[in-house]
Amino acid sequence: MIAVVIASTLAPLVKNLEKRGITPWLAVIIVYLGLLTLMTGIILILGPTIIAQIQRLLQKLPVYLDILEIEFQNWATIRGFTQPEVLDFINQLLDIQSLVSWTLSYSQKFIIGVGGVTRGILGGVFNVILAVLLSGYMLSGSKKLIGGIVNLFPYPWNERLEAQVVPISQRMGGYIQGRLLISFILGSAISLGLRFLGISEFALGLGTIAGITNLIPFVGPVLGSIPALIVAIAQGGWVFLWVLLLFLFIQNVETYVLDPLLVGSSVNVSPLYQLLAVLSGVQILGILGALIVPPWVAGAGVLLQNLYLIPKLQAQGRAISLSEPK
Repeated sequence: MIAVVIASTLAPLVKNLEKRGITPWLAVIIVYLGLLTLMTGIILILGPTIIAQIQRLLQKLPVYLDILEIEFQNWATIRGFTQPEVLDFINQLLDIQSLVSWTLSYSQKFIIGVGGVTRGILGGVFNVILAVLLSGYMLSGSKKLIGGIVNLFPYPWNERLEAQVVPISQRMGGYIQGRLLISFILGSAISLGLRFLGISEFALGLGTIAGITNLIPFVGPVLGSIPALIVAIAQGGWVFLWVLLLFLFIQNVETYVLDPLLVGSSVNVSPLYQLLAVLSGVQILGILGALIVPPWVAGAGVLLQNLYLIPKLQAQGRAISLSEPK
């Protein structure tokens, strides 16, 4: 599944090189080397700063949670919620030990559910390398591979399925390209916004967290905003309100401008089905599935639309035209 999504995402770059007379295998190698060089450069330039900021954030997180607990208790006292049960609930809600225990417990269940602890990190690295190699093979020998698969079906289904390969690849690749671009734009905007609002100590790290979590549709933006809001509350004053407005503004720009422009036109799937795809992906592949499964749903939508819905409507139209009196 991952290999197909990677191949669909990189297919436009490979095709552009092939149009210039470069052989498929060489085009794939050039694209992979270019991406590797770009990622290495970004890691070398920004990586140390991002890691240092996230480490400082984790070190100060207990202090920030203590401040958050005090702020909630003061708010509850002002509003008249002075019952011991309310204060105990706030203490339990913001107890760092409970949060850590819950995180470790959930992480353990997540690892076991994905495939067992025995796979571990080496298994994940192996799967990524295998997916990259498979995607390279798909990109370089796509015509032979596709021809071999569609020829397993009888005529005329082999020709019909072969005609759907390009639109499926475009829709799947367009989804991933759009999500990556949106996450980069949002992460950069949040980093700049937090720096402008006076949280320069963690601006790049918090922007990176928000950008990465934004790859997960629907729930990702909420998860990415939580660390920044916790830091903002600890800053005091109006910082929390301004940071909250910053995230609300950026998320509205994503929802009403970037998503329809960069992703919506590619996916062409109802938001309800996208949400179901995300939830199914989490159950199948964990967090990675939330990014991988939606483009597969979009690809399946192409088949459903072109091989069932459109022929059905055309058949109904012909039936109506034949039934009309002349």
